[in-house]
Amino acid sequence: MNFRIPQKVNIIIEELMQQGYEAYAVGGCVRDMVLGREPEDWDITTSATPQEVKKIFRRTVDTGIVHGTVTVLMDKDHYEVTTYRLDGEYEDNRHPKEVSFTSSLTEDLKRRDFTINAMAYNEKEGFIDLFGGMEDIKKKLIRCVGSAEERFSEDALRILRAVRFSAQLGFSIEEGTLEAVRAKVANLNSISAERIRVELTKLLLSNHPDRLHSLYETGITRVVLPEFDQLMITEHNNTHHIYSVGEHTLKAVEEVAGSQESSNFDTRERTILRWVMLLHDIEKPSCLSIGKDGQHHFHGHQEKGASTAKRILRRLKFDNDTIDSVVHLIRWHDHRFELTPAGMRRTMSKIGKEYMPLLFEVYRADSASKNPIYAKKKLEQLGEARMLYQGVLDREECVNLKEMNINGNDLIAMGMKRGKQIGEVLAYLLEQVLENPGLNDKDILLDMARASTI
Repeated sequence: MNFRIPQKVNIIIEELMQQGYEAYAVGGCVRDMVLGREPEDWDITTSATPQEVKKIFRRTVDTGIVHGTVTVLMDKDHYEVTTYRLDGEYEDNRHPKEVSFTSSLTEDLKRRDFTINAMAYNEKEGFIDLFGGMEDIKKKLIRCVGSAEERFSEDALRILRAVRFSAQLGFSIEEGTLEAVRAKVANLNSISAERIRVELTKLLLSNHPDRLHSLYETGITRVVLPEFDQLMITEHNNTHHIYSVGEHTLKAVEEVAGSQESSNFDTRERTILRWVMLLHDIEKPSCLSIGKDGQHHFHGHQEKGASTAKRILRRLKFDNDTIDSVVHLIRWHDHRFELTPAGMRRTMSKIGKEYMPLLFEVYRADSASKNPIYAKKKLEQLGEARMLYQGVLDREECVNLKEMNINGNDLIAMGMKRGKQIGEVLAYLLEQVLENPGLNDKDILLDMARASTI
């Protein structure tokens, strides 16, 4: 098997070996090389102690020296070099009480989470696979190194990582490892919200976000996202739906924003869109009512869902920009487009034209995950809405106060007093411009402002 590692990584490894130490690329970067994927990071493990590493390389940073990690700087690049180590007893289902160094690569690899992440490589000795990682890659399996229950007791985050890796790689979770996930799931209560957010987002951004179902089946969502469990037991007794609320949600998440390779959206936008679809119907269970015809209805789930989504995202320590975007799109996800130019201008004014491409994608994914009988018509209407939107942009028509050719200072200069009236007059003028873009002329607007205050 032909492995190629970056020249600078190779230089570090060779320098350590020339000084009499062992050194290898290790972990996820080796796994990704085997899979033919481009590694995000290159980690190096060595028998040299942190102090010995610092003596060998001129430019280093003590990034995690207590845990044996020194960052070696080479030009503008940096690489983490970590001494072989043994972890002591874990006290909080996450961190070892103490770390001790060892001269044994075997001992270092034995403490790692999954077999596919417990492989090492250098160009002199080749591929080091002591726990069957290569075989598990061939079988497309996620399997713990040694006892799965021990690995999950040491660090409960590995429970989430097992499902996340299965989603990112399209692998299955080995049965013994899956049983240990179920047995140790309560340990996730010890994990910080930030860590849970990162793992959930990586899973959502993968090409297999449907593995959310595994989170539900194993009881993980009951700990990290309990609101989701209610979706999975709520039926959609409605002609527009053929799936339960939970299954519709999973299909909508899978549908939105496309694959990582083919998506028209960047990582930030894909994050927003996938969280929107995960949470867009989060309050349908609490808003369920049954009509005289026996049909299920969910009146008010949009607004109530937006509030619940905000609470969930805050709990998971998301940044304000992501929270605001997700909540806004959930609030408007069921918006019915007025298929006229004036109707589209009003929609862009109300929702914000910067949100429209994302809202169109939310509408598309939502529609594609409903009853196919109705989906075709909805998608045709979406096509019309997109064309109307593009027309407004092409004609550079005004859709908000910033784009209007008049402002509060103009009204004050005209003799209007500062205060509430200015806002009311500007709002009135915007309504007229949305209806007739040709009115967006300063002289015309000033005349209209005078007439409105007589």
